Amino acid sequence: MSPHQSPVAIGTGPVSALDVVAVARHDARVALSDDARTAIDKGRAVITELAGDDEAHYGVSTGFGALATRHIPVERRAALQLSLIRSHAAGSGTEVEREVVRAMMLLRLSTLATGRTGIRLETAQAYAELLNHGITPVVHEYGSLGCSGDLAPLSHCALALLGEGWVRDANGDRLPAADALASAGLQPVTLTEKEGLALINGTDGMLGQLILALHDLDALMAIADIAAATSVEVLLGTDAAFAADLVALRPHPGQAASAANLRALLAGSGIMASHRVPGACTRVQDAYSLRCSPQVHGAARDTFAHARTVADRELTAAIDNPVVTPDGRVESNGNFHGAPVGYVLDFAAIAVADVASIAERRTDRMLDVARNQGMPAFLAADPGVDSGHMIAQYTAAGIVSELKRLAAPSSVDSIPSSAMQEDHVSMGWSAAHKLRRAVDGLTRVLAVEILTGVRAMDLRAPLTPAPATAAIRASVRRDVPAPGPDRFLTPELDAVVDQIRSGALTATVSDVIGELH
Repeated sequence: MSPHQSPVAIGTGPVSALDVVAVARHDARVALSDDARTAIDKGRAVITELAGDDEAHYGVSTGFGALATRHIPVERRAALQLSLIRSHAAGSGTEVEREVVRAMMLLRLSTLATGRTGIRLETAQAYAELLNHGITPVVHEYGSLGCSGDLAPLSHCALALLGEGWVRDANGDRLPAADALASAGLQPVTLTEKEGLALINGTDGMLGQLILALHDLDALMAIADIAAATSVEVLLGTDAAFAADLVALRPHPGQAASAANLRALLAGSGIMASHRVPGACTRVQDAYSLRCSPQVHGAARDTFAHARTVADRELTAAIDNPVVTPDGRVESNGNFHGAPVGYVLDFAAIAVADVASIAERRTDRMLDVARNQGMPAFLAADPGVDSGHMIAQYTAAGIVSELKRLAAPSSVDSIPSSAMQEDHVSMGWSAAHKLRRAVDGLTRVLAVEILTGVRAMDLRAPLTPAPATAAIRASVRRDVPAPGPDRFLTPELDAVVDQIRSGALTATVSDVIGELH
């Protein structure tokens, strides 16, 4: 995406998932719309009226969490917001990826633009300028419980706005926030009443990670079908079980989409035609890992579709506590609780683990001389001297085992915090972190299957593959040599991973048979 394209407009309506990807991964610029500016000013006017009020208003004239009963005098209310950000920027551990931080910041800015938080326009604009100048606050892996928002991660972002803490500049260099702001010609912000809360009280971190993961999984489900097609073909399987009328007997949309992909990918296969001679083939049905691929891949697709529905609803949300209502009230609420997002993050991780699991089983079948329909053991050039893809399957198995552990839900856990005021939390941030790791694992497991399937395809010569699977082989062969004696396999696996992530593999197939579902 060109940095010169039109900025993503941040208005009172929701940003789209594609906007999140554009800003997070492709450095698209952002701009507050006129309606957002009007809404922000209107919401701020409500807070300004309360600034000198002696009544208790959470986060304006009181402390936070278990300290909400402490009345804060007028002259200390600006200091209250600064103390909030400094004390809540308490993350620890590995740095969070740049794209996650940028997604989180965009989503927080989108909520600020609704006018429901009471932020000042100049503060919201300063937040936008961090994104536009490529200044990325250093956020750490640990610190969020997914309730009262992603407090620590968002506090690290807010701290950078104040010219404190650490950031990475557009070149990726780590430096003090004050230096980065100065280099960009930006001034640190001095917070006033309510603004600290407005900057940190949202589920933006977990939502941003969900959106990025779903974007990747949408592409990976097409890759899963591509991988399955190569396995079915080289294992002399049948596409009869993928027939549209059979699939329609169980009308799940994901299953129908996956089966349609498999039919298209396998159409015209000379390898499959070779064993369709009447009376020559005595096998009436394939193993589950082949025959049930549309059912498993389809269930995953439908799971991700549900998660996308939740994400789309969250994109329309204005999450803060307290919140400025359209009729001018300032009300405490519980919308910051991450349960809706945490649940689907966990649900998605379960589906990811199962798609990887069935892919690993197909890979193992290709390597087992007792089940691979006449190919050499482990597809080795000289079995015994050579090990072929034996250890590539180990790699896939090790990843699948890890994915099963990552499928254990985070959202069923809760550790009370803030002296039992915040006595039930979502752990949605943890669920998001493990889903991102799971997506990476699935990518690698599918790469092992595709690399193995392409090797098997060559070993089936002179039988010819389907046009689509032949295109897959040609794409892989641009980076990976044809079968031969054992070679260093890691670069070859990495090459297929890169083709998956870049979209090159899917594009190659689309050029032959059109877009996959």
